[in-house]
Amino acid sequence: MSRHGFGFWAVAFAFLATLAYSAIPTPLYGIYQHRDGFSSFMITVIFGVYAVGVVVSLFTVGHLSDWYGRRRLVVPALLASIASALSFLLWRDLTGLLVARVVSGLAVGAITATATAWLADLHAADRPSASPRRPQIVSTAANLGGIGLGPLVAGVLAQWVRSPLTVPYLVSLGALVLALALVIASPETRERVTPRLPYRPQRVSIPTQAMARYLAATVTAAVLFAAFGLFTSLAPTFLAVTLHHPSHALAGANAFVVFGSAVVAQMAIAARPAREALAAGIPVMVGGLALVVTAVWLSTPSLALFLTGGALTGAGAGLLFKSAIAIVAEIAPPERRAEALAGMFLAGYMGLALPVIGLGALTQFLAPTTSLLIFSAVLVLGILIASPVLFDRHPKPPAAATA
Repeated sequence: MSRHGFGFWAVAFAFLATLAYSAIPTPLYGIYQHRDGFSSFMITVIFGVYAVGVVVSLFTVGHLSDWYGRRRLVVPALLASIASALSFLLWRDLTGLLVARVVSGLAVGAITATATAWLADLHAADRPSASPRRPQIVSTAANLGGIGLGPLVAGVLAQWVRSPLTVPYLVSLGALVLALALVIASPETRERVTPRLPYRPQRVSIPTQAMARYLAATVTAAVLFAAFGLFTSLAPTFLAVTLHHPSHALAGANAFVVFGSAVVAQMAIAARPAREALAAGIPVMVGGLALVVTAVWLSTPSLALFLTGGALTGAGAGLLFKSAIAIVAEIAPPERRAEALAGMFLAGYMGLALPVIGLGALTQFLAPTTSLLIFSAVLVLGILIASPVLFDRHPKPPAAATA
């Protein structure tokens, strides 16, 4: 294996480990809630501060690897994740939980666009004549697969180990330390820009004629992340309260099914163009959300229907997510790719924070089933508004315009 080939898989593992760690608390929220006595709304606040950390990090540092190099962003991101895991282990009250989630969000914001761009760079250096689909598939699999793997591991451990609020973080800590060592040994693909550029927060440079598609891709990302946020925040509460299945392992498995379906769907359509992924993803995701809502509205709520709807929602969202990344990578100038991806993820994580917190607030005033219906209807409306623009492909002009 070449050095760049080694680096490709090392960065993929680091990306996977970071995103898996970020989702470790998903099946553990019920334990925290029982221990500390906070409400379902507080769960969404805890989840929301994580997303705020991601947004702040994406806005302030997510684009800097285009200037200073990929490793200089990924290494601090891994160190921040390690610090967050230590906070979970050593600072065990609600304040410590909030701080650890914010720091984890900062790490994810720093690594997300950077690792995605670094994988593309390493692939191009290792296989210069190969299709760019491989890094797209691996990056989205590491991203979404990691978010699914973390809850599965944590849920299984929480169900059968004696220290459910300790062992999952120790396992994550070991994976993060290994990832840090692998990344340090990986080759840099983008050297520091000279002369040194003055710092500025995130902005995006996109060809003028492609701006509408870019904005539609960011709206799509916000909708998808809001749907994913449902399954990594309040879904365990719906399982325990509405569906009467309080198992921690089931809560983790549900998240794994959602995100695993996203990865499988992407792999199944890997060789197809973005338009076909869009055409398949929209009805699948809309149908999945409809099944999730139906499952909790039945006179006898259906676990099987809820899990099936989650799987379809994940599969459809995965196809749309792959399409959005491919569209942004296609229309962004190569020297601005991480910046453009950071902008898309910035919109995505804003979608992750605000709608999910809104859903949590709704559950304080409306029945959970009604809140879920409103939430799902808003997501479907967002998809239907953005999709026509995504299908309307414009020629790529040579010049870039700043937004």
